[in-house]
Amino acid sequence: MNKVCVLGLGYIGLPTAAVLSAHDLEVIGVDLNPDVVKTINQGAIHIEEPGLSGWVQEAVSSGKLRATGSPVPADVFIIAVPTPITAECKADMSCVRAAAQSIISCLRPGNLVVLESTSPPGTCRDLLATLFESAGFRIGTDLFLAYCPERVLPGKILTELVENDRVIGGMDEASTKKAIALYDRFVRGKLIATTATTAEVVKLMENTYRDVNIALANETALLCEELGVDYWEMARCANHHPRVHLHSPGPGVGGHCIAVDPWFLVEANPEGTSMIQEARRRNDDMPRKVAEKALAMTASIEKPVIAVLGLAYKADVDDLRESPALKVTEFLQQARVDLRLCDPFVKADRYPVQSLESCLQGADMILLLTDHSEFKTVSPVQASEWMRNRKVFDTRRALPRGSWVQAGFEFTCLGVGL
Repeated sequence: MNKVCVLGLGYIGLPTAAVLSAHDLEVIGVDLNPDVVKTINQGAIHIEEPGLSGWVQEAVSSGKLRATGSPVPADVFIIAVPTPITAECKADMSCVRAAAQSIISCLRPGNLVVLESTSPPGTCRDLLATLFESAGFRIGTDLFLAYCPERVLPGKILTELVENDRVIGGMDEASTKKAIALYDRFVRGKLIATTATTAEVVKLMENTYRDVNIALANETALLCEELGVDYWEMARCANHHPRVHLHSPGPGVGGHCIAVDPWFLVEANPEGTSMIQEARRRNDDMPRKVAEKALAMTASIEKPVIAVLGLAYKADVDDLRESPALKVTEFLQQARVDLRLCDPFVKADRYPVQSLESCLQGADMILLLTDHSEFKTVSPVQASEWMRNRKVFDTRRALPRGSWVQAGFEFTCLGVGL
């Protein structure tokens, strides 16, 4: 296995292609967006991820990585395309299906196909295996098929692709062994063998576990506000228990994984997933609750101006997928509030973002929705000079309350009762 074709050059596909190329593999990256193909072939990148630019530049300049708009014959095909949910919260597998169909003419006996995209249980068995077998291939004999989900954290993808343990599930033992041989080329973590369907459920359960626990944190944070308790202090104390780990609350749940994956399990068994569904509803409702609180805090101000700090779903990345910050701003816009938006990682051609100073000039309240590192160092004294009124609503507990109060701000933190 010396030549790998990676289908999908997004947040997972491109870093994976770069890492593979750094481990003596020839990599062809495939993407349907011609601008992405052009950018990568110039040795540049179209997404934000620390360190990725250097990896891609080196891979392209060395001839180990090139991008194209359609698949080519290879030894291994890795499918890393989006699997969003529909308006009805059903898995949209059209990209996976299209990617699989696009490689059929390139497949040769002995090839390995690996699906990395987050997928509903049974995708390898019911979708991919069926598709390839209808094209004349015998899974486990002349074509090998496996599922190996990524489990990386944006901002640390290049490190975690190599260091994290990987779950690898083949359609049969031969497929599992062949996939393990590929990932053993670059993964330092443990390679855990299982079946394809089990691996699919593993990925979904990992993110559902987090979603349910975040829902518990969000619900408890709102309860603490009513009880006059500081959730963050309570959690600090409770987490000293050896078998307790309370998560951090926030304005909602974002990203392509945690906010989406639980619905794949719900789709598989709507009647047997009531707790998962309730957790999704709780987290999906947080942007509305945050917006309502922000409106209440500015209700006494005529034509209030709210400075929104952060649009990305998590700190120090540009990823806007399922971002709760965007949902909060939508609620506030519906209330016809004058909003100023600031996010140092989001380009102005995507949203009308401003510099921090422009955002705060004449504003009545800071609404912090994403805990970017840059926001944590904002000077309360300087902010007080720029702003018309001094109010802060910190939904991430990112700002030092004492400093802001000392500078004359009315400071509110999500989960902290007065």
